[in-house]
Amino acid sequence: MRTPIVTREGFEKLQKELNYLWREHRPEITKIVSWAASLGDRSENADYTFNKRKLREIDRRVRYLRKTLENVQVVDYSPAQEGKVFFGAWVEIENDNGEQLQFKIVGYDEIFGRKDYISIDSPMARGLLKKQVDDEAVIKTPAGEQVWYINRISYQGFE
Repeated sequence: MRTPIVTREGFEKLQKELNYLWREHRPEITKIVSWAASLGDRSENADYTFNKRKLREIDRRVRYLRKTLENVQVVDYSPAQEGKVFFGAWVEIENDNGEQLQFKIVGYDEIFGRKDYISIDSPMARGLLKKQVDDEAVIKTPAGEQVWYINRISYQGFE
């Protein structure tokens, strides 16, 4: 089950996607479907079939975004979070092998298309919550437990 929270940036991005799909992209595809339908036999009309399918995909995504935006809570940064890992934090961690990772802890709907974001529901994020710089975090993974050390925490991002 997903935690229904999102950063302000993520909320605005989802809202922008919804507005684009509903106000710009869907009307364009609807025009194409109407034009293709006016040509006659729809069963062998590739333009009609392809764009009708595309219209269903858009409608499905619009329904998902509307439902998500209604039910999600925006979590803004608070100065009280400073120095500890909480939702919205950029975190740099390192293991005993010297491997380093940097990522931002965000809501589930924000991670897609971003390799530097992880979900608040991931084992890594759960294991890091409330930790401070130089703390050790034991993360349970399918491959076993891994130990990571927190090098940096920022709510503004890293340079």
